Amino acid sequence: MIARIWRGHTRSEDAESYTKLIEKTGLVDYQATPGNLGAAILRKVTPQAGDARRPPNPQGGTAEFLVLSLWEDFDAIRRFAGPDAEKAHYYPEDDHYLLGKEPNVTHYEVTSRVGAFGPGFAEPGNEKLAAVRFAGGEHAE
Repeated sequence: MIARIWRGHTRSEDAESYTKLIEKTGLVDYQATPGNLGAAILRKVTPQAGDARRPPNPQGGTAEFLVLSLWEDFDAIRRFAGPDAEKAHYYPEDDHYLLGKEPNVTHYEVTSRVGAFGPGFAEPGNEKLAAVRFAGGEHAE
């Protein structure tokens, strides 16, 4: 199993609307791609201006997004991302929100899982955690 992590930054005041955009674009496309085993949005809103890891925002704080998706293998990732699995996949609406676009994503081999990510998670047909939003809102039981 491969974990794919994409990272992006918006202004803090755009955090909620950008979360909804990711849910309607990326998460929907992940679910429609054969070999995708699930995904989650992780979000951190920081009220102060950016630091070395976040682009500065003179109008206020920033929101950092990590989108974690799980895949059977790199062939499945390429079905979503195209021939270059390392390249980040963007949507036209991203230009309205993102403070910059990182060209690449990061991949990790999933070697161990426990808890909510344990056995049964990310198995084909298991929709138990499909409603998770780590940024608040709905949570699967």
